[in-house]
Amino acid sequence: MHKQLVSLLLCVILVSLPGYLKGQEQEYNPILTAMPSLQIAPDARGGGMGDIGAATMPDVYSQHWNAAKYPFVTTEAGLAFSYTPWLNRLVNDINLLYASGFWKFGDQDLNVISSSIRYFSLGDIDIFDMGGDFTQSVNPYELALDVAYSRMLSETFSGAVTLRYIRADYSTGDGETTPGNAIAADIAGYNETYFNMGRSEALLGFGFNLSNIGTKISYDGGETSMFLPTNLRLGTSLGYPIDAKNSITLSIDLNKLMVPTPQLPGEDETEEEMFKRIEDYNNISSIGGIFTSLGDAPGGFKEEMQEVMWSLGAEYVYNNQFSLRTGYFNQSEYKGNLRYVAFGAGFRMKAFHIDAAYLVSTSQSNPLDQTLRISLGFDIEGLRNLMK
Repeated sequence: MHKQLVSLLLCVILVSLPGYLKGQEQEYNPILTAMPSLQIAPDARGGGMGDIGAATMPDVYSQHWNAAKYPFVTTEAGLAFSYTPWLNRLVNDINLLYASGFWKFGDQDLNVISSSIRYFSLGDIDIFDMGGDFTQSVNPYELALDVAYSRMLSETFSGAVTLRYIRADYSTGDGETTPGNAIAADIAGYNETYFNMGRSEALLGFGFNLSNIGTKISYDGGETSMFLPTNLRLGTSLGYPIDAKNSITLSIDLNKLMVPTPQLPGEDETEEEMFKRIEDYNNISSIGGIFTSLGDAPGGFKEEMQEVMWSLGAEYVYNNQFSLRTGYFNQSEYKGNLRYVAFGAGFRMKAFHIDAAYLVSTSQSNPLDQTLRISLGFDIEGLRNLMK
């Protein structure tokens, strides 16, 4: 394997595995998947609350978090764009570009078609031959394009199904790696109800999203394959109007990768036993892996619970125009060690809204540490009114 390919794979691992621990009593056993960019929060609103979105107030960014929220959006159509730099303290050409949009149609706007595209660029990588001479420059990337259909199923509940095409190209032109392609789907639901809380009417939301249910993906022409980051997200939120102009929302999300946990090597494991253990893991099907993931952790129930990531977030809104946000994300130190505090702000007008988020890591290095994310959204109806 050429040195250039090794460097490229290290870059991919760096994206998917930001922390590494040594000297712990319990062994470090993260779940590694393909397409790590599918797990990146693409918008600044959700990112500013600690990567929360399963049951937050519906908006144009709902495609990533929970497409079933779209029927509850108060406008008929919208578009949004987001930019997220990655490892910006080390390099300046790795980033995530994201665009999403939705359109309501049918009687009483009960049906919604939505779509999004994400493009994760790993920057420019120069390829050199064995003699050290430059041969070419490659641009590895990860791409996901999806479309969703959501519908109101009752006065308080909606459901959604999303279909997604996935492509990753890390090839260096030497034939050792090939572009990988996969197909996946999401199944989501969202419920919101109003109830009296003191002298005000509060909003309680519940949501779930089982995302990236699909095929495996291969980068070597099918000889080996990797799991997609199939993920179960559960969330709830409570919105409370303080008065006519001020409101606050508290939210919590729980996440678990529905991917088999790697089995740790046994004592005095032989090379033959090691290859057998790896082969058995690779032979698990993508659908079988979802069910296997519920109880296969070597450390039993305790380790299964360590695989659950959680986020707490809060959003304050003034006059439906200005927003302040904060949140905290927690992942076990044995499963990736991502822990950070997030801050965010937003400004909204009738035709557009802009959001920003900033992340501060509280554990070891984080690719998004001290990174400013920006999102810009447009209300189609508001734009139409401006042009009249």
